[in-house]
Amino acid sequence: MDSIQLTVEQLQIAGILLITAALFLWGRWRHDMVAVGALLACTITGLVSYTDAFLGFSHPAVITVACILILSAGLQSSGAVDWLTRWLLPVKSGPTLSMVALTCLAAVLSGFMNNVGALAILIPVALQMAARLNMPPGRILMPVAFGSILGGMTTMIGTPPNLIVSGIRAETTELGYFSMFDFTPVGISVAIVGVLFITLFGWRLVPERKQAGSEGFDLSAYLTEARVPEDSKAVGMRLHEVEAALSAADAQVVGLVRNDVRVTPASLSRKIYANDILIIEAEAEPLANALSSLGLVLEEAKTEEQASDEDSSEHQENEKKASAHNEQPDNEKDKKPVSSELILAEYVVLPASFLVNRSPSMIALRTHYGVNLLALSRTGSRTMARLRTIQFRAGDVLLLQGPPDALAEFAENTGCVPLAERTLRFPDKRKALLSGLILLSAIGIIVSGILPPAIAFLCGVLAVTGLQIVPLRNAYQVIDWSVIVLLAALIPVASAMQSTGVADLIARGLLESLAQGHAIIALGLILIVTMTLSDVMNNAATAAVMCPIALGTANQLGVNHDAFLMAVAVGASCAFLTPIGHQNNTLILGPGGFRFGDYWRLGLPLEILVVSVSIPMLIWVWPL
Repeated sequence: MDSIQLTVEQLQIAGILLITAALFLWGRWRHDMVAVGALLACTITGLVSYTDAFLGFSHPAVITVACILILSAGLQSSGAVDWLTRWLLPVKSGPTLSMVALTCLAAVLSGFMNNVGALAILIPVALQMAARLNMPPGRILMPVAFGSILGGMTTMIGTPPNLIVSGIRAETTELGYFSMFDFTPVGISVAIVGVLFITLFGWRLVPERKQAGSEGFDLSAYLTEARVPEDSKAVGMRLHEVEAALSAADAQVVGLVRNDVRVTPASLSRKIYANDILIIEAEAEPLANALSSLGLVLEEAKTEEQASDEDSSEHQENEKKASAHNEQPDNEKDKKPVSSELILAEYVVLPASFLVNRSPSMIALRTHYGVNLLALSRTGSRTMARLRTIQFRAGDVLLLQGPPDALAEFAENTGCVPLAERTLRFPDKRKALLSGLILLSAIGIIVSGILPPAIAFLCGVLAVTGLQIVPLRNAYQVIDWSVIVLLAALIPVASAMQSTGVADLIARGLLESLAQGHAIIALGLILIVTMTLSDVMNNAATAAVMCPIALGTANQLGVNHDAFLMAVAVGASCAFLTPIGHQNNTLILGPGGFRFGDYWRLGLPLEILVVSVSIPMLIWVWPL
């Protein structure tokens, strides 16, 4: 230990980092909450001064991330990406060419817009392609998701870790920020090799969960509620008789609600009465047949008058909850007019969706949005909660009923992606052209050195909001504030790692125990450790933690800092082993019907390939 007077501080920051990493891995609390806790711990212990505690919120990297999210929303809402999709994707090609085209498009889009947004746009296209090719949706969704992650590495704005790495470089060295395309030589090499591997060979490693027909998607069984009307055939039947009648539709009764009280149907001889609510698990396709065979009706598919009567008892509770979330409470003006056209549509909940950890009753789904939740599909687990009280999770697939315009508004306001053709988005050619020109102009200003990235992109945000490409109220909604808070909280913590010398101590330990003073081995270790952490932690958090260690390693060896920082950028972006490593992995979990252990089959060889390609490229582009 170099400095005795720093021993207490080093122990403090080391303890905080260990606890923070453990909480990240545990996953009980959200990443932004854990990051704020780490920042408070550093501030209270004096590792970060009170005046510096909130400097992260004004950090250029944080501002740039927020601006990119808004500019990405402009590309989405204007239909610019829809136009590109129609023009660039082949319509009648075979599996290989279709997959190459779609995955390459995902990678290119992710280089210049938020990669979660890019994938969200392409999910319906991937599902339609899977249906056309008669392939399991997961075998197209996973390559597209991985391609979008790889594409994010190619530019400074492609993914938050690149922005974090650039910001830490400017703060801790005299070299300033990386430029927009400093990441491109290594990033595009890895992306090209990775995309070729995925689309030509790797997609065959994706587990084939179920063969999707032309009309359905490979999802877990839906959990839905069906009421027993007085004229239903089920009235007077025993539970085993009902299950026998439903067995033809491959459905089963998993719960029973009577007089708003859950009854565990342990006895198959239990008698069914009128107005009982059966909780039924069934696949999406035979769900309607399962209900009609016994004359059952979906509990949530009510008329507006019925919905109004039922929801009136919940109005007071919802008003309090809405006030707590700074939302407008339900009243008569919130209710949508009854439409003569009611359609069914499936939507997947995005990781950053407003719905996550909220239930239909908390957001007054029926009265506020004018849509009904008919069923819910959740891969990997089963819940016995009532539909109106179940809390949504990222990756849930919702079966909704409502007028087309109400469903479109619901998806836009809550952060859900439709799993069907988006017929309600009419691209505005003028706005699409303007949004593309604004983004390209901002990039051109950055490349020319006229303005730094944060200022240039903020000018772009002012332009897209001023021209109503993204309405001002929507601009605040499209920002993923959990990521903003995470970044802003961890930047001072990363600085504390550097200032206390803990980063140098960790780097020295890696060098002495594993690398034994060899720079290339140390570079590989930094890359592999970062990649491993990113598979179980938020990638921005991983970058913030690993950058000081990478700099410390470079200092100990007396070699080029940039090679090690770039290794962190590559490793933090490459999370392919788990559904929690990256938001895009979570996003395809439900629509692809995946399980937790499905990702490593394609992800592990892909990560090995990334290491094999990136280390020689790092040494060549950023000589040690």
